[in-house]
Amino acid sequence: MMMRMLFFSLCLLLGLTTKPALTMTLQTSRCSINVYMPELRGYYSEIRLKAIMEDTETGVTIVSRTTMAEVPEEQMCCFIRLILHFYVERVFRNYASDQPAEQRSISALANAFVTMTRNINKCHCLCNEDTQKAIDSVRTEFDKLSTIKAATKAVAELDTLLDWLDKVDQATANA
Repeated sequence: MMMRMLFFSLCLLLGLTTKPALTMTLQTSRCSINVYMPELRGYYSEIRLKAIMEDTETGVTIVSRTTMAEVPEEQMCCFIRLILHFYVERVFRNYASDQPAEQRSISALANAFVTMTRNINKCHCLCNEDTQKAIDSVRTEFDKLSTIKAATKAVAELDTLLDWLDKVDQATANA
């Protein structure tokens, strides 16, 4: 009984001292998914500088602000699903670090993207030809480089995607 009381007290204390995770709910015309943006940005901040320093391919842009800005609202669900899938399948699988702390951050980011992908896959987003072409252009730019260089570039450009997700959230919150 004393152990249970001690355990309960410890759980209560931890619950009171731990800040709740801030979530952002991305609303699209067909779907809503929760995104834990502070954690994403935190994990990304641990690998960002290294990725940017290792990105030597300045003439190529994989994740273009222009491409994302041109996604129509009714295609947000589809584009988000496809870009998350791209990062899970092509980027995080090919980006690694020899530093354990960085590798944990990469794994945490990849796991968060996998979770978001699973959630948005439940939405049955419909994709039109233009949205598929936009993702195809991302893949084409990725394929112009060696896999390792392309993964590094895509990680270095990840704040472009995170900023865009923030804008999508703000736009849907104000709608």
